[in-house]
Amino acid sequence: MLSVLPYDTDEEVIRIANDTIYGLAGAVWSGDPERAMRVARRMRTGQVDVNGGKFNPLAPFGGYKQSGIGREMGLYGLEEDPQVKSIAR
Repeated sequence: MLSVLPYDTDEEVIRIANDTIYGLAGAVWSGDPERAMRVARRMRTGQVDVNGGKFNPLAPFGGYKQSGIGREMGLYGLEEDPQVKSIAR
């Protein structure tokens, strides 16, 4: 299933994306890659795909909020409870 919600500004779409108790993964699609990266950096999710970015199995994996704290894989998997984000472009 796919949900599509209309928005008028980047601030509004970031608010919509972050207005959930979960934060495992998200995606941003845009004709402007730099704009998509600005939005992706502000999303409270552990991973964000930008314009269909390829999944990296070596990137740290984990979520924010009720999707879990901490990471598996890579150096961040060895550290205790970091909050980092993987962005694929």
